[in-house]
Amino acid sequence: MADLRLFDINPEVAGEDAQLASALRERSEEAYELLVSRFQQPVYNLVYRLLADPGESCDVVQEVFLKIFRHIGTFRSQSSLKTWIYRIAVNEVHNYRRWFFRHRRQEVVLEDESQGGKNFGDTVPDRGRSPYDCALDGEKRVMIEDALARINPMFRAAVVLRDVEDLSYEEIADIMDISLGTVKSRITRGRDAMRRQLEGRLEPEVALQWDAAAG
Repeated sequence: MADLRLFDINPEVAGEDAQLASALRERSEEAYELLVSRFQQPVYNLVYRLLADPGESCDVVQEVFLKIFRHIGTFRSQSSLKTWIYRIAVNEVHNYRRWFFRHRRQEVVLEDESQGGKNFGDTVPDRGRSPYDCALDGEKRVMIEDALARINPMFRAAVVLRDVEDLSYEEIADIMDISLGTVKSRITRGRDAMRRQLEGRLEPEVALQWDAAAG
């Protein structure tokens, strides 16, 4: 587990997190609505980029929020609520992927499931201005998303948390429950894998912009 003393939590944010967590423990419907309004889109964006599957991402996000509500009692304000929620989301993606390779691939698809559960169906990836979005637009951004989907999931998570979510190394270490050295190693290897995926597909100057945004 990362040493949480390595980074500070904004006192104002910590206070808001504690109040929300307390209300959630009391099963406040208003608190749950606030939780969803604050975190539904960011969690969906994270899950979508880790899975690259809109339909399955909706199912995983629903499970993430169920687990948040069920396990809010374990939140102790040692990290931000966002970091705690992202840890649940990353773990849920890992659990889904493990389940998929063990079971889903053995099944025969009998019907089109594209019209499945839609509780989060109105949520779409937020194309906000993340670090790499500042450098890339349109077709180039699609190439970046495609490259992310092709690299090792373990490295992808670290790259997304750092270069897309713009989290600190310490926050990523906490979310992924790994050391700072491992975080930096995975980010470096993930960026190298991204460059290999994008080699010959993007103009040199755009590739340099990506490197600057990812640095």
